[in-house]
Amino acid sequence: MASYALFLGCAIPNHQPHLELAARKALAALTVPVLDLVGATCCPDPVGIPGLSHAGWLAIAARNLCLAEELGADLLTLCNGCYETLKQASHELEDKAVRAAVNEVLAPLGKQYEGKTRVVHLVELLHREIGPGEIARLVKQPLKGLRVAAHYGCHLVRPSEVLGFDDPERPVSLDELVTALGAVSVAYPRKMLCCGAGVKGMDKEQATNISRGIAREKFLNVKMSDADCLVVPCPTCMAQYDGNQGLIERAYGEKYELPVFYYAELLCLALGVPPADLGFQYHRVKVERALLKVVQPV
Repeated sequence: MASYALFLGCAIPNHQPHLELAARKALAALTVPVLDLVGATCCPDPVGIPGLSHAGWLAIAARNLCLAEELGADLLTLCNGCYETLKQASHELEDKAVRAAVNEVLAPLGKQYEGKTRVVHLVELLHREIGPGEIARLVKQPLKGLRVAAHYGCHLVRPSEVLGFDDPERPVSLDELVTALGAVSVAYPRKMLCCGAGVKGMDKEQATNISRGIAREKFLNVKMSDADCLVVPCPTCMAQYDGNQGLIERAYGEKYELPVFYYAELLCLALGVPPADLGFQYHRVKVERALLKVVQPV
């Protein structure tokens, strides 16, 4: 198996280190060779930064890609936004003229991008390169009886012509990784609806209301499916659904009480990592009720 340089992005180290903890424990349990990517910066953000300076966005992304190249490793992301940025950048840098222009910017930093490293999302690694069947074989604590609603997020499968991972309208990868753990992946309406977090970058008051309304629709649809929890592959979606759930409940006078897991957390549980060794105390929405179905409470 190839070695992977772990790109943490901004949100996880600054706000959600428990997601890194779960990812590292899961990767170690699966014996995936992981290298630290020293000196990495923001990916940068795939939505706002390109609108300010596409050339600057591309140069920053290329520098991050160079760090993985220097390690002779593929670049592994734990975040959908980082995945889209770095894969989109590597796609654009296939153009020789674009690459030459970016390398002129990187030259004073002693960097030169050569296009030798792949960009891989954690879900892509688990689904394509390890496979649901192998994960199911390694499961020690099946999550039987747990009903899970899978949320893919926008930047894991779109733009599909660049990312080339799963069907952008009807993806199956995360669902299959959920069922590999012994859980049930439940169907629910408007599954590919955005979490709404990215909308908040616009006009503050109106955008906040729109963002909350989008998330509210997701909560109501997931609750309708009688799911025990929501699972996400992205720290931004995690922040929206877990971190902001209480705010959205208060805004609409409703109660969802829907636990939210990062996929690596469920994977760790199924691989036999004790709940106390994960960072569930940092979740805003308590997870004990969901865990009671499959493991001892934290």
